[in-house]
Amino acid sequence: MKTSLVMKKILVPTDFSNNSRHALKIAATVAEKVKGRLEILHANTAVAYAPPLPDYYVPEAYDMTEYYENAAEELYNLKQELVGSGKFEHVKIETVVEEGFLYSTVRRIADEDRADLIVMGTKGATGATEFFVGSNTEKVIRTSPCPVLAVPENSGELDLKTVVIPTTLRKGQEIVFQLVAEWQKYFPFEVKVLYLNNPAGFDTNEEIERTAHEFAEKAGLKKVKSFTSGNTFNEENSILQFAAREGADLIVMGTHQRQGLSHLLFGSLTEDTANHSDIPVLSVPL
Repeated sequence: MKTSLVMKKILVPTDFSNNSRHALKIAATVAEKVKGRLEILHANTAVAYAPPLPDYYVPEAYDMTEYYENAAEELYNLKQELVGSGKFEHVKIETVVEEGFLYSTVRRIADEDRADLIVMGTKGATGATEFFVGSNTEKVIRTSPCPVLAVPENSGELDLKTVVIPTTLRKGQEIVFQLVAEWQKYFPFEVKVLYLNNPAGFDTNEEIERTAHEFAEKAGLKKVKSFTSGNTFNEENSILQFAAREGADLIVMGTHQRQGLSHLLFGSLTEDTANHSDIPVLSVPL
């Protein structure tokens, strides 16, 4: 999988909730900066969950005409809200309604329409809900063909001053630095690299710092400082605490998108961080 560094086509799933409306405004902010296009997607998940039709049924019970009319009206209103705000009148906006489970529909449309970025809201999940079901955002991160920006409901406007990159500094992580460098062309933020638990086996902090700056320099990333995590037991907490302490506005992480038994046994640090963070998390497929 090759991650695109451009952000010309931004896909935004919506269920018309306040949470998804907030994510749409964040997506529009990015689109306005990069002169990209927005595609607002609504998935009719009711059809996916509907039971098989019996031999004898009343057709009116399965008539979705009103549903699609309401969805089209809501999408039109979302588009008008953005255009009428005075901030995004130059952003080109498309709308689409599809049927199916949310995460698989997002994956399919992202593939078919060659999306460069997916932006979606998240409320997170905890306890049994998180373990057995997981949030839709987690599932999208796990299966997406492109980077996913997970936007917490109360995260505020996208005003990037400080960005954190948690990393193992292993081969394959270069794409994360390259993508952040692309974002830095539009948002003049500083970058704080957080090295996690010494998986690469560096002998000294000086070696860690040198390697981090080599990654950054090769990617064209500027205004970079490196740090080492001292928490060897809970990497997720280490990332979130570091981001809070440094006043970060965005966390950017690579993900290997584990699925099936591998995901059950080893989980995903990126998904967990996105699920529990109170600032946006940008996940990058490796």
